[in-house]
Amino acid sequence: MIDSQKKWTGSIQLGSKVDLSIVLNQLTQVFNTSPYFAFNGMQMRVVGDQIEGYIEMKPNLIGNISFQILHGGVAATLLDSIGGIVAMAELYRRSEPDQLAETLKKVSRLATVDMRVDYLSPGRGQYFIATAEVMRMGRKGCTMRMIMKNDEGKEIAAGIASYAY
Repeated sequence: MIDSQKKWTGSIQLGSKVDLSIVLNQLTQVFNTSPYFAFNGMQMRVVGDQIEGYIEMKPNLIGNISFQILHGGVAATLLDSIGGIVAMAELYRRSEPDQLAETLKKVSRLATVDMRVDYLSPGRGQYFIATAEVMRMGRKGCTMRMIMKNDEGKEIAAGIASYAY
């Protein structure tokens, strides 16, 4: 297994049962090394046995200067990213030891095919948290539902995305 693939897989041993906590931590570490994430201050983090996306409000993330609210593209990026990483985690969660080689291929190929974002309220808050859930998981792709809330728990944006693998 090449080094970059090991990063995405938590150095999983083929034929063994996946230790999901190791995989979740490894996936978040890889996402968090993204230069784009670093530039915007986005983070993926493990909370319990789930992954959530997190970003603090900063002046460089403001999209509407008059109202001082979060740029919609930041919300869309966080929603797309949480949808993708949770889809990867779900592939591992559902994988049996004899299917692990195929799961590794799917995770490494996972890409956004389509996404819709609904902006529910102005992006005001000290920070924002995004979560995702599986709507459908198929052999060649999945559909995810994502939600982003502010520090007061108010829903700011919601999305549905399709990912191919």
